Amino acid sequence: MLCLQKILFTLVKSSGSYIRCKNQLIVRSARKVTFRTMSKLYELIPRQIGCEVVGINLQTENRPEVIEQIRKDVTSHRILLFTGQGIIDGARHVEISRWFGDLESTFYKHEKSPHPDVFRVSNDATEGCRGVGRTGWHIDGSFQPAPFGYSLYHMVSVPSDGATQFLPLTEFIENLKTETFAKWNQLWMMSDRRSGPIHPLIYKHPLTKKLVMCLHLGMTERFISNYGGSKEKLLSIEESEQILREIHDEITVRNQKLIYRHEWQPGEFIISDNLAVGHEAVPETQYSRDRVGLRVLHRTTIQGVHKPNKD
Repeated sequence: MLCLQKILFTLVKSSGSYIRCKNQLIVRSARKVTFRTMSKLYELIPRQIGCEVVGINLQTENRPEVIEQIRKDVTSHRILLFTGQGIIDGARHVEISRWFGDLESTFYKHEKSPHPDVFRVSNDATEGCRGVGRTGWHIDGSFQPAPFGYSLYHMVSVPSDGATQFLPLTEFIENLKTETFAKWNQLWMMSDRRSGPIHPLIYKHPLTKKLVMCLHLGMTERFISNYGGSKEKLLSIEESEQILREIHDEITVRNQKLIYRHEWQPGEFIISDNLAVGHEAVPETQYSRDRVGLRVLHRTTIQGVHKPNKD
């Protein structure tokens, strides 16, 4: 690791000014300052949301201490991006997913999926499931008693256009006007799927204790105000639809700068804390194969163990 630090230090010294402080290399340029977190295991380079991981080969990595650090860093940074990983097959994708718990597969099984627990998404119905992620901003598994804890994505075939957008939920909540937060903080969402579990719209992340949201703008039947309290009220369909529009506008208009649009590159693999970031597939993900090329995304989801609550 000292050798790696020395190499990085030398490269920076030859190309611009620098500062070293403990486990960070701070690179100064005419335009920006970049913080690179150094550890004995790998390097983290901050992105708009989360970090890019440098120095890990997911095809072969199995060291317990590395797996434990990756788990901690997903919780700390919410998204970890691994680049240059080549094509990770279905069995290996599932192995990596099990670092975070038991898999839970609630989706349609496509005949070309490389593994029963890998959801295969595409812009070509013969290659994967279409229309996925286009029902509105959401977290995965809001229809479950406990939403999925983590989602792991791997782009197997990269089109010329077809990004995934991510939203940091804590910062989004922090940006709300006082009256908007007070209103939303009293709401609970009813899923339109399965038994229709009821979850608080705003609650504390079970691990970080930061405020996050349980939301799915395309799979919410109704909202309940003050659920379980003396002033409990089931909002009408019209009132619930208005709340959904308010959330959408708050994200896409007033907090557009928070949205991270990830333009996929070959060999990329993303691990996300599903409870801490919302996401949505952009419209271009549905463009035809003839227009943008073949898009194939593999995704796994990890069974949730924490039911959202107000405690």
